[in-house]
Amino acid sequence: MVEAAKQGMGLAHVLEDLVTEHVAAGRLVRVLEPWCPPMYRFHLYFPGTPRMPGKLRVFIDFLRTHSGHDA
Repeated sequence: MVEAAKQGMGLAHVLEDLVTEHVAAGRLVRVLEPWCPPMYRFHLYFPGTPRMPGKLRVFIDFLRTHSGHDA
């Protein structure tokens, strides 16, 4: 998406870290900024099944530990 945006093919809604260098160099410009508030955390939606795969459980526990939130 970033490459397509750099070629003028349209808009790209991506994480800011992916385009910081391009914006600083003038290859890309931010548009619709008032409608794109900063994202402060990730959201994870998962089924609350009793037989959750172990790797998913470990990932969820990791995110909870490192996010500073209990939810």
